[in-house]
Amino acid sequence: MDIATILGLVLGFGAVIGGQVLEGGHISAILQPTAFIIVAGGTSGATLVSFPLGQLLQALKDIRKAVFPEKASHETIIKDMIGYAAKARKNGLISLEQEAQSIKDNFTKKGVSLVVDGIDPQKLRETLEIELSAYEEHAKGSAEVFEAAGGFAPTIGIIGAVLGLIHVMSNLADSSSLGAGIAVAFVATIYGLMIANLICLPLGTKIKHRVKEELLRKEMVIEGLISIQNGENPHFIEQRLRSYTQDAGHGEKKGK
Repeated sequence: MDIATILGLVLGFGAVIGGQVLEGGHISAILQPTAFIIVAGGTSGATLVSFPLGQLLQALKDIRKAVFPEKASHETIIKDMIGYAAKARKNGLISLEQEAQSIKDNFTKKGVSLVVDGIDPQKLRETLEIELSAYEEHAKGSAEVFEAAGGFAPTIGIIGAVLGLIHVMSNLADSSSLGAGIAVAFVATIYGLMIANLICLPLGTKIKHRVKEELLRKEMVIEGLISIQNGENPHFIEQRLRSYTQDAGHGEKKGK
């Protein structure tokens, strides 16, 4: 579980609610079901119009990427590639055929199978890079959904506030309730801003980071398999792959 994501959500919502209490306000003042329905429903509707249903459903599934990052680490990939390289140098590339059957990651499994089949190294790189590009385009679609929703939410919040003000203006005869009515109207704006800036936009950004991490891992797999196919020394392969992790914390690689 990604502690940063959970901590960020708790801190973000806690700061808003805590600020309301410290100012002497009541939590009930910002708990308005009608405003929430307008903002959440309007934002969902606008997002549905903007994207295919399949992409929206995938985006909801990919929320888990923000909370539960992939278990495969750079060290695991390096260790696996070194193991494959040592076995290939000792027993030949064909010896990796049995290894391919037990690999859980489909991308790595496909790559090892192509190596065993004796495909040309250039063709191997081209094939895996095409799959890498397809994965990137598909994975970034989820981030685009949340970024779009984050753009819609504040505007829908303003619509909710205007609707509330219309209701207030239609009841001007009751001057004693004007202040409370106006306050309630602006709760919709708060909801729009909170949904956008505490949920949707951060989720989109976190999913993008997860995609970058996965792309880096897949690039390491490609480089490792090409090196194995070329019969390079396992120690040299390890050093080359470690160059990918020098700046992995920033989603970048220093060398290839």
